[in-house]
Amino acid sequence: MKVTIALVSAFAAFLVMPANARAQTYPSRPITLVVGFAPGGGTDTVARVMQKRLAEYLGQSVVVENRAGAGGTIAADVVARANSDGHTILLATIAALAVAPHLNSKLPYNPLRDFAPISMATVSGNVLVVHPSVQAKTLAEYVKEANSRPGGIPYGTSGVGSAGNLAGELFRLTAKANLVHVPYKGGGPAMSDLLGGQIPSVFASATTATPQVKAGKLRALGATGSKRSAALPDVPTIAEQGYPGYEATNWYAYVAPAKTPRNIVARLNTEIVRTLRDPETHEAILKLGEEPTPSTPEELARHIEREHATWGRVIKEAGIPVEQ
Repeated sequence: MKVTIALVSAFAAFLVMPANARAQTYPSRPITLVVGFAPGGGTDTVARVMQKRLAEYLGQSVVVENRAGAGGTIAADVVARANSDGHTILLATIAALAVAPHLNSKLPYNPLRDFAPISMATVSGNVLVVHPSVQAKTLAEYVKEANSRPGGIPYGTSGVGSAGNLAGELFRLTAKANLVHVPYKGGGPAMSDLLGGQIPSVFASATTATPQVKAGKLRALGATGSKRSAALPDVPTIAEQGYPGYEATNWYAYVAPAKTPRNIVARLNTEIVRTLRDPETHEAILKLGEEPTPSTPEELARHIEREHATWGRVIKEAGIPVEQ
């Protein structure tokens, strides 16, 4: 009886122990890193490039779990509902955290309320590339040609709501250009049609566009990021070419369930930032066409809020249909 009472007392003491005190033992078991896309995609690749070193720094294995579907929102919902003990985290995308809320009226989570930001992971821009048959040699000439062509100039992307779609619509609105969006089921099919001359232009990822531009098969007119792409340093940004303030980037960020204790978020941030700055991991990420971009949780929170507001406005002004 005395032993039983002692055990009950100890368990009761654990239950009332402050969450921050319990967090000092973190992590106590393997960490599940949820990714919202199938193996081999950009998000999955970044997660796996970071997996080994992150596990070493945390002192526990990191297991990548692919929960593909609905543009990453299935995975986001899984993590939003997970136990907030830091053992389940998400490598989220701009689509899940800043775009989906404006395209899906029945989204089961709120990205501004249901997650604890940990750190930005990587940022990458898209590139506007055109087929050689397009007369325009500069961005200004591209806009002029779009506005003089009957029906405008079509531009392809990997799909509705994709980073390329958002970049294209933001440019259409900013430049007042007569552009027509043509969504594909992925960046590969869009690039194939561009190379074949079936479509004149595409907002493509730097990773996809670079080999074709360097081979002289396509012409790059502008990078969508705030600075030039490391993969295509000779291609000026759209902002440089008369559209100051224009910026449309794709990004991946680590988040945890909303009520995750601050001590655990801080530990995760420390080790994720450390991993991103590890020379070997840093170089491997750069080779993917991504730029390692560590941040504080507060910086990430502000970034998500800004992107949420920006793309909400763009989606509304562009008339991109909302799924009911």
